[in-house]
Amino acid sequence: MKYFMGIDVGTASVRAALVDHHGKVLAQAEQPIQIWKPQVDYYEQSSTDIWEACCTVSKRIAQVANLCYLRGIGFDATCSLVVLDERFEPVAVNAEGINNRNVIMWMDHRAVDQVDRINQTKHHVLKYVGGVMSPEMQPPKLMWLKEKLQSICWDKAHHFFDLADFLSWKATGATTRSLCTLVCKWTYSAEKGWSDCFWKRIGLADLIANNYSKIGNHVLSPGSRVGKGLTPVAAQALGLPIGIAVAASLIDAHAGGLGLIGADVKGSNLPCENTPITSRLAIICGTSSCHMGISKDPIFVPGVWGPYYSAMVPSLWLNEGGQSATGKLIDHVINGHAAFAELESKAKASGKNVYMYLNSHLESIKKSYAVGMLTVDLHVWPDFHGNRSPLADPTLKGMITGLSLSNTLDDLAKLYLATIQAIAMGTRHILETMLVAGHQINTLFMCGGLSKNLLFVQIHADISGMPIVLAKEDESVLVGAAILGACASGDFKSLQEAMEKMGKVGEIIHPDEGQKRFYDNKYKIFLKLVEHQKKYRAIMQNI
Repeated sequence: MKYFMGIDVGTASVRAALVDHHGKVLAQAEQPIQIWKPQVDYYEQSSTDIWEACCTVSKRIAQVANLCYLRGIGFDATCSLVVLDERFEPVAVNAEGINNRNVIMWMDHRAVDQVDRINQTKHHVLKYVGGVMSPEMQPPKLMWLKEKLQSICWDKAHHFFDLADFLSWKATGATTRSLCTLVCKWTYSAEKGWSDCFWKRIGLADLIANNYSKIGNHVLSPGSRVGKGLTPVAAQALGLPIGIAVAASLIDAHAGGLGLIGADVKGSNLPCENTPITSRLAIICGTSSCHMGISKDPIFVPGVWGPYYSAMVPSLWLNEGGQSATGKLIDHVINGHAAFAELESKAKASGKNVYMYLNSHLESIKKSYAVGMLTVDLHVWPDFHGNRSPLADPTLKGMITGLSLSNTLDDLAKLYLATIQAIAMGTRHILETMLVAGHQINTLFMCGGLSKNLLFVQIHADISGMPIVLAKEDESVLVGAAILGACASGDFKSLQEAMEKMGKVGEIIHPDEGQKRFYDNKYKIFLKLVEHQKKYRAIMQNI
């Protein structure tokens, strides 16, 4: 028996799982983590709180598992920015100087002005982020800290970590960075390293000092063994044996891709069965959604991040599309509706969560036509938190057309449905952009919290026109993190072998061809919405 542990730090919680060498999840644990929202679009966390949550879930797993079979551990996390001083103590990322709040979260958009100035430089590194950098990446956040919190933060900071790398440092004491985090969020090149001229151009030349010691000068591929394994201090805190192999980490979405996209599909009759792994697109959908496509050669996709070399799968290039708010958007739409209290009450009485209740309610109010057609006159543009891909415009807003004076539960259900359809339209927009650029994708692989909602999955299949593969294990992100540990332990020859052996195919959802014409027309309206928004903005600029 060989066991591996995966620890996943998501937006609002930390989860851990014990996974065997066949990819079966044997035990799980979860612990919430705190989020501070000091202003609109500002989101902060505490690295101390996050590490303590990691220790809590690890100890819970340890209580029910035979640790003598544990071989390796892998971490993944959101691409949030952690700031520490020269003694590795937290440094405030807020004007109040509260050191415990030392993490700028991935979804934080405080650095919109800074990212706009970065994009105006037209520097060559931008070519590898779809041509336009996002405020969710680290360089604009670092600029913001230097410009806005020089004495409170910048002058005291000696270590800037992506959150996933902070976790591997806490576990091993090694300041090693993952190629995944640095390439995807920091402008590092797997082939050329750091670009001195970029950091000088954006006013952060001080980061070049001591061979980039503050942001990382020892880089390993995901799944590589970091340091000498778990230190005695970390082992005691996590409740695990000393010296267990610790892997170079991944961003959480990339861990989901790793746990799913390499699964063996023999006998499935899927379009991707006899084609290279590059024919698959992994969609990791939770608070936000990420769309991970890989290729043998670099493909430059306008508005889509990458191509990143070896950032997820070794020796393959990665393009990463995404939507900044998906699960968060659905919650926002539901919670803000006048009928939400009625929904909560009826869902509780039925023993269902609100999403499952809404799904059944939609079935009850449809007539002779399919559920999707309930929104024939209701259309949503979903960029309530800006557009990550493929328009790469963080200033875009959400739009809804087709509202009436009615605020019944029926209206809430239809708006919920239209919002899911809009998110799926956004996926189609990203997918089509990638196909035009040269990707040859024919099958979608989906994981994450939203993939447990079969209405959400079916609508994505119907709108994309492609089959969707769900993982046998619900928690593909945790399996992906465990795969890292399995690779670091040496129990598999390569990350690719571990992906194939530990990733397992579950249910397959096929598109309903009868919905094609309806959704093709709805997609035309979807594209018109953003076209109109830009026209409205241009009109208002003439005040």
